[in-house]
Amino acid sequence: MRKRLVRILAMLAVGYVCLLLILRIFESNLVFFPNLPDRLGGDWHPAGLQIQDVWITGFDGTKLHAWWIPNAKAQFTFLAFHGNAGNIANRSYVYKFLHDVPANVLALEYRGYGKSGGKPNERDFYRDANSAYQFLVQKQGILPETIVSFGQSLGTATATNLASEVRVGGLVLEAPFPSIAAMAHSQFPYLPGISLLVYGQMDTKRKIANVKAPVLVVQCSQDLVVPPELGQEVYEAASPPKQLLKFDMSCHEESSLLAPVKYGTALKEFLYKASYTK
Repeated sequence: MRKRLVRILAMLAVGYVCLLLILRIFESNLVFFPNLPDRLGGDWHPAGLQIQDVWITGFDGTKLHAWWIPNAKAQFTFLAFHGNAGNIANRSYVYKFLHDVPANVLALEYRGYGKSGGKPNERDFYRDANSAYQFLVQKQGILPETIVSFGQSLGTATATNLASEVRVGGLVLEAPFPSIAAMAHSQFPYLPGISLLVYGQMDTKRKIANVKAPVLVVQCSQDLVVPPELGQEVYEAASPPKQLLKFDMSCHEESSLLAPVKYGTALKEFLYKASYTK
């Protein structure tokens, strides 16, 4: 009986390790969702926005699609990185909100998402963000200190990485998370050891400490995708000046849609203060 029990436990242990390895192999499919609900779905010609379709060449020649939405009254330019699933066409309400601050908006489409070429992966997301940044500085003549790196959910990792590497005027994060490992542990607490096998890092908690620009973290009290306590970790890791904007409601990336007045007022105040720290 004792030998049989040991054999069963050994088989369970081997099976569990195999499960973790399978999760590691298919991690990219579990992290990135470029085809949900539809890769090219959404409104590509939203009313009220004078959108210019632009193409940015990535470091490896990959063609990246983006929306350039200029505003003649702009003092700042948002370089926007959206959340997982869908594309920039699904987030036109976000860009309308940012545009009306007033500000310019460059909404970059991730490689493998929407109309952009390539396949999604963390390392290339960071490189593509830098290419978009260079597009703003070199092609559009935007001053680095007036660029605001803006990220939502999955995009907060890319926005933070960019702000930690180049000069920006501010960093705005909606529903950020500390790392992929932290998210994995939060989503699968019943799978011990899963965080140790995560290949992708998206270590926002570590990188945000290197951001010298003002930081605004936007968090909903009831977020079913990214638990609020994870966003709190990111906020606490950031260096001052920093601000935490909380919404007492259930939302994830929809703060600007559900509470535009409160969000807009706070964002304008944040930018006003940021203009004195350039």
